[in-house]
Amino acid sequence: MFHWEDRPEKAWKRFQFNQPFARGLERLRKKVLSGTNFDPAVLWQWGTLQATAVIEVLKACERAFGKEGQKVVSEALRRVGLDVGRQILKGVSKLEGMSDMEFLSFYATVINRIVYASLEAPRIESDDQISFDILWCPHQDHYRAFDCRVQRYFVQGLIDALKEFFGMTKGFQVRFDSTIPAGAKTCHFTMWRSSKSGEEWDQVTKLLEEKALEIAKQTKKGQQ
Repeated sequence: MFHWEDRPEKAWKRFQFNQPFARGLERLRKKVLSGTNFDPAVLWQWGTLQATAVIEVLKACERAFGKEGQKVVSEALRRVGLDVGRQILKGVSKLEGMSDMEFLSFYATVINRIVYASLEAPRIESDDQISFDILWCPHQDHYRAFDCRVQRYFVQGLIDALKEFFGMTKGFQVRFDSTIPAGAKTCHFTMWRSSKSGEEWDQVTKLLEEKALEIAKQTKKGQQ
């Protein structure tokens, strides 16, 4: 059993989703992992290369082009998150008897354990709230705490796909409560039902963007 297949809820076994990037995944499993001596651990090194490159591109664009550069990169990352979310949910239907919060928690598990290749401890806390801890994240040893801001754009796209699926413009909010790169034992997230749409999430994103632009301005001055 793969790590992403195991959740105790009975409804998890009936939850429908698609594996993102399915064509490449099939080739990896059927031809590479089963037919060669390829070490799958090097995928972590390759992924870390890509992740740190994304952060550096964002920082470079903030230094060179300020707010406009930040917007170009953040919107590109949001579109990638949206595409991945659409892949996961394409052709899926919400099963009878499955609550919205169950569906949301299961969707988060697919994102956490597959898309983010992490180990996760999820909880459905009530009819209006779920949370989860990331126990191990592939980025935790090489990201600085402020670097985690780049994930907000991917996550926003993934939330956009969820909103499309439910046909709604508001309903859920998300909060980062703690992160491993900032010194916490786990990365803890809370998601809850709300009459508003992303208010807290958007406010924090805006504050982080303003701080990043100030850092970029100071860095650019120091390089001159």
